Amino acid sequence: MTTHTLPLAGRVALVAGGTRGGGRGIALALGAAGATVYVSGRSSAAGRSDLDRPETIEETAARVTAAGGRGIAARVDHSRPDEVEALVARISAEQDGRLDLLVNCVWGGDPLTDWEHPLWEQDLDTGFRLLRQAVDTHVITSRFALPLMTARRSGLVVEVTDGNTARYRGSFFYDLAKSSVIRLAVAQAAELRPYDVAAVALTPGFLRSEAMLDHLGVTEATWREGAAQDPNFAHSESPAYLGRAVAALAADPDVMAKSGRALATWGLYREYGFTDADGTQPDFAAHWAARLEDEFGPLGEAL
Repeated sequence: MTTHTLPLAGRVALVAGGTRGGGRGIALALGAAGATVYVSGRSSAAGRSDLDRPETIEETAARVTAAGGRGIAARVDHSRPDEVEALVARISAEQDGRLDLLVNCVWGGDPLTDWEHPLWEQDLDTGFRLLRQAVDTHVITSRFALPLMTARRSGLVVEVTDGNTARYRGSFFYDLAKSSVIRLAVAQAAELRPYDVAAVALTPGFLRSEAMLDHLGVTEATWREGAAQDPNFAHSESPAYLGRAVAALAADPDVMAKSGRALATWGLYREYGFTDADGTQPDFAAHWAARLEDEFGPLGEAL
């Protein structure tokens, strides 16, 4: 494929939290579209984060390059303003002040989420650690990255969340984190509009992350076997689907029309026509309406 056919050739992206899962899927899709992608996170060849997962930023960056872009690994703890500020300064120096896309995908809150207890029975320190990891990191990263976009009066911020409605998400601090991330997109969109910089929130459906595959004892090649344990898994989507949604948004010259909205892969595939890695077009909202609505109620209207 020649460079001129790549829709994001010459673009520079920062995927904060690009080590694994949705962040990795996004980074790879941006690379396949020709972008230069800074992949940041705490899990590195130099040492694992407290999640103790095997995936690394170096591995993701190498896959970005193999996909057709340029992957650059950057070990950063996004809860530390000094480290984020240094990363943005590095991007500015290496890319002549250019940053076209910021993806705030830092999460790492799974081991901190208490699905069993209501707020009044939860540990506050753990809950606040989750918020620090899942919300503060996004705020810190935007604080230092946005000036590169406003200076050039162009760009896109994608806040990755879970769900695009006001529906309660099953655990107090988890719900607060994911709902707050949507509000981060709304607030940034309002402040960035005079600079022609867009900001959106984006959710996948049932994501087949590495951790979920491990949990069900399957691989990406054998993932359909996981439906025996959880029938809903048959309607899951790979991280590539989320990645292709972000790549489509980044390549859309009219993306400002979506600024401030909470979007979903199941809505964007209809507009942009992208598919998952296996050529399918998963639609978790349709599955919810057909199979889960009677038990759990409507998914709700998009915010």
